[in-house]
Amino acid sequence: MSFTSFVWEIGNISNKSSRKRHRLRRGQAHITPEASSSSSPGSPGSLTVQIEQRQWANLPPELLLDIIQRVEQREQCWPGRRDVVTCASVCRSWREITKDIVKTPELCGFLTFPISLKQPGPRDTPIQCFIRRERATSTFRLYMGLSPALSGELSKLLLAAKRVRRATGTDFVISLVGDDFSRSSNKFVGKLRSNFLGTKFNIFDSQPSRDSTVCSSCESCRKTHPGKVAPRVTTSNYNTAKISYELNILRTRGPRRMQCIMNSIPVSAIEGGTAPTPTAFTNCLDEHSSPLLDSAGRRPQVGSTSRSMQNVPLVLKNKAPRWHEQLQCWCLNFKGRVTVASVKNFQLVAAVEPSENVTITEQENVILQFGKIGKDIFTMDYCYPLSAFQAFAICLSSFDTKPVCE
Repeated sequence: MSFTSFVWEIGNISNKSSRKRHRLRRGQAHITPEASSSSSPGSPGSLTVQIEQRQWANLPPELLLDIIQRVEQREQCWPGRRDVVTCASVCRSWREITKDIVKTPELCGFLTFPISLKQPGPRDTPIQCFIRRERATSTFRLYMGLSPALSGELSKLLLAAKRVRRATGTDFVISLVGDDFSRSSNKFVGKLRSNFLGTKFNIFDSQPSRDSTVCSSCESCRKTHPGKVAPRVTTSNYNTAKISYELNILRTRGPRRMQCIMNSIPVSAIEGGTAPTPTAFTNCLDEHSSPLLDSAGRRPQVGSTSRSMQNVPLVLKNKAPRWHEQLQCWCLNFKGRVTVASVKNFQLVAAVEPSENVTITEQENVILQFGKIGKDIFTMDYCYPLSAFQAFAICLSSFDTKPVCE
């Protein structure tokens, strides 16, 4: 039996077991058969889980490791990458081995699990994606691939956002799926909020990026008396970045000027350091917080002499374009990824102070680029230390109306 047939057989068994669990546990959704500690040993649910895990969990670990390694090495892109996710959906032992084999996007350059969207991209080559705008429904969809013409139906949907206009600004609600934008859903991953003029934005994440003590304190706060019903809680938002567009009061010609303060990413990440890399989605619910704050709750000032590279947030700025005399327009080298001139096109590089000792190469390295290639089609390429979620949120800010910036 070929590896592809073997993996699809595993997927069919996993789907059948999921339907059985859905009939037994109405109202719950599980990807893999998890044994609940609260269920009694003789309950029907625990017996079903034991039978399902016994079918595949008893394989020798060496054989199981070799099988999953071969599947992971063979399927390097979507939709074939779905076979790797299927292996993680069989049972607990398969999932743990698959999680150990599959590396983060920083190391392997691939997006496999949903948590990969919150992890930084690769350092060397950017991950290439494209965004499709749907004007009728005010939705924006992020796909994995070079472009719709080249990827076609093989494009993998990564994230989706819906624009919601308010009296004081605009919200972009970001979800893992394209048909559920409820903030109380487990598909909700964050949002982008603008001010009234559309010149300042805040990126809110549904989970904290760095401070694990926030989660521990939050979990302790949710403990209730056994005889009481736990109160209904809503998803918290953690302010992880701020985006600001420079006002163009004189109406001079040229592209927009923007700056991004990544509160959750230290500036040391671009000079050999590390950026926050979550390993799983958390259900931590707490008050608004910003990861990189001092003991007094303030963000360190850029000109402070007592600061260190570890607690200073990374600042991104748009790369200055050059004026092309023959074309009579502002130009940037997008390396063929952008084909239509637009005020929305931009490239982001690190904005550092001379005292931070960042090399010229790192300062010129494009961390995120965004540009138009057709009607309602835009490309988005990002790399370390940004994640797909952060890059998508920054690009969404370019879609909001900015009459005072153009």
